[in-house]
Amino acid sequence: MIGIVGMVIVFVMVFGGYLAAGGKMGIILKSLPFELTMIGGAATGAFIISNDIGGVKHTLKDIGKVFKGPKWQSSDYQDLLCLLFELIRIARRNPVDLEVHIEAPADSPVFGRYPKIQADQETVDLICDTLRSASMNYDDPHQVEDVLEKRMEANVHHALHSSHALQTIADGLPALGIVAAVLGVIKTMGSIDQPPEILGKLIGGALVGTFLGVFLAYGFVGPFAVKVKSVVEDEAHFHGLIREVLVANLHEHSINICIEVGRQNTPGHLRPSFSELENALKEAKQAAA
Repeated sequence: MIGIVGMVIVFVMVFGGYLAAGGKMGIILKSLPFELTMIGGAATGAFIISNDIGGVKHTLKDIGKVFKGPKWQSSDYQDLLCLLFELIRIARRNPVDLEVHIEAPADSPVFGRYPKIQADQETVDLICDTLRSASMNYDDPHQVEDVLEKRMEANVHHALHSSHALQTIADGLPALGIVAAVLGVIKTMGSIDQPPEILGKLIGGALVGTFLGVFLAYGFVGPFAVKVKSVVEDEAHFHGLIREVLVANLHEHSINICIEVGRQNTPGHLRPSFSELENALKEAKQAAA
């Protein structure tokens, strides 16, 4: 919602200021379809050239993050801590019982109590792979932490592809606007024998190309790239919490300390309070009983 508000503000302030200064929309509206075809078409073509099909689909899908924001909310972080609490309890009580849950998480009643987490394949794989490694005596906390760090870095690098692709287009749009403007000037030079009022409209139409390229780059596509990057980095904290809790578990801290480590490493605006988490853990214990 906030993304839509921002777009409205950009339009209102730019065109409102232009009209308030005495500008007329006629020449812009007349030239807009042609300039937009040239600039938008060239930008789209360049985007397709510089990305494969997977990258194109990934970027188009991630544009929705500008309006939806991060996937994981405060309640999801609390649910994740409760899920990890239950799994660690099972592992410490009887490691054999844990295999049922980490080998078939889709059928696990523990994972089933947290459907949003269960539906995220990468999160489930990260939890299960780490717990599975620990059960095979791959229990050097520092080594596990290093492996998880590299895995999460790879995931973030892949997720940031959309931001990089959008930023590349934003960087190129002003230049494409100049290309459209130059073509408009060429067209104007072909009518150099026309009266000044005609030449003025032709030159004005050509300058719409420069305006449009800069306007789209800095008013929309660039901010879209920044927002996607921000959302990806926010979502990465979710997997970072998994790393902190499971590494603390390998250090053989008490379960409550492991969960508190995770709570403390949750971003401040998403962190559940100590009492909220304590009540949620009590409910998790009752559900598991």
